[in-house]
Amino acid sequence: METRTELSEMEARIIESIAAGQRTADIARNIYLSRQGVEFHVSKMLQRLRVPNRPALVAKAYSMGILSAASWPPKVGGAPAPLNAVDR
Repeated sequence: METRTELSEMEARIIESIAAGQRTADIARNIYLSRQGVEFHVSKMLQRLRVPNRPALVAKAYSMGILSAASWPPKVGGAPAPLNAVDR
């Protein structure tokens, strides 16, 4: 069964930063959010994409075409971007 969700602009910036190897505190400072705010968005993305941790989140984003391996640092192709999560 396939579900369709949206990746917000904030989530796009967070996942790009995670993929680039930034720490939570650095991400929070760059996007003007608290560390807890960043963690909240990360936990929601982990739940929505059904992955256990940040490395798996980044891997899933690449496998779903959300992030492109063609550029560094990683960029989401236009935010908000649709996500197609496949339920298993």
